[in-house]
Amino acid sequence: MLDTDVAIIGAGAAGLSLAHRLSSTAAGSRPPSVVLLAAPPGPLRPPERTWCYWEAGPGPYDAALTASWQRLRVRSGRGAVTEGRIAPLRYKMIRSPDFERLVGRELTGRPAVRVLEAAVDTVEGVPGGATVRAVTGEGSAVTVRARWVFDSRPLGSLPAARTTLLQHFRGWFVRTPNPAFDPDVVELMDFRTPQPASGLSFGYVLPTGRHTALVEYTEFSAAPLSPAAYDEALRHYTREVLGLGEVRVSAAETGVIPMTDARFARQTGESVFRIGAAGGATRPSTGYTFAAVQRQTRAVAAAFRAGRRPAPPPAHSARSLAMDAVLLRALATGRVDGADLFSRLFTHVPTERLLRFLDGRTRLYEDLSVGLRTPVLPMLRTAAELPLLPRRPAPGP
Repeated sequence: MLDTDVAIIGAGAAGLSLAHRLSSTAAGSRPPSVVLLAAPPGPLRPPERTWCYWEAGPGPYDAALTASWQRLRVRSGRGAVTEGRIAPLRYKMIRSPDFERLVGRELTGRPAVRVLEAAVDTVEGVPGGATVRAVTGEGSAVTVRARWVFDSRPLGSLPAARTTLLQHFRGWFVRTPNPAFDPDVVELMDFRTPQPASGLSFGYVLPTGRHTALVEYTEFSAAPLSPAAYDEALRHYTREVLGLGEVRVSAAETGVIPMTDARFARQTGESVFRIGAAGGATRPSTGYTFAAVQRQTRAVAAAFRAGRRPAPPPAHSARSLAMDAVLLRALATGRVDGADLFSRLFTHVPTERLLRFLDGRTRLYEDLSVGLRTPVLPMLRTAAELPLLPRRPAPGP
């Protein structure tokens, strides 16, 4: 049996970030011992993915960034362009393999952290902590006893909710024979895509050079598309909308992010907590998760340094979640046109303020100014009905 102060289950963004922060506590304090249980190669290990977030100034993971920008662009369905500067913020793109390599190198030099490749079977509370039982990639059983356990594994099913939509997407990493992209500007939402009967769709372009970019087709709707449908949507977007002609696709990525007003439990035992998306870090209205993971893990590490109980705080404020619940319900019922709503917001609200709003860092008067740029009557009607709606389990696949 391995004894440790902290066991972290999962070595994705949340697990690695927490291990990194716990092992780099302030000078003069003893970092807690950490066992990081990473899934062995196979179906339990998540595929490579791209995370985007924004922050002011340099950050701890800048050495792993693929690119960053200070200008964002939104195009309405009619092609009207809104472009904004977000200084002092920067919009940052990081690929999961680069993040893992950077953090992995730093953890290698920190003796308080032990990384163990093992698939976790059970987590059981015991007096004074919890026991984690797992199986290594070679088939050997291993038991870890920890004072605190932080579990970042994806949930098997979503909690009950009043509204659940899916943000689902497929992206191509493309290269064009001729210069085709402005490497200084992110195409954040391009609504010139054919809109689905229910929900909304948009293109998303992260340029990494004049010839290269990650180009995504994204939908907010009730169900994902088939692989062939995503590729057809991307072909249409790259050829007909962007006018790129034939492109060389070097890699692709696909994802499904639940957008829900469900309540995520951050504690499942006296000494067992959930972090990351499983602990409610995903912003319901946008699907962004990485920045909230950093806030969450930073707060846990600060609690350790202060000698407090290291319970993860809510990733988003109650006010932010309430506003998101209204927006999700309005989109799901079709009371608002999603493409028109987001285009209007970016046209009438300064982009830097809108990003702070999406991070939950705006004051009440700023939130009200954003709300007044939405279709007020449909949103008020939706807000009035929400307390009367039951929470139901999310539909299965």
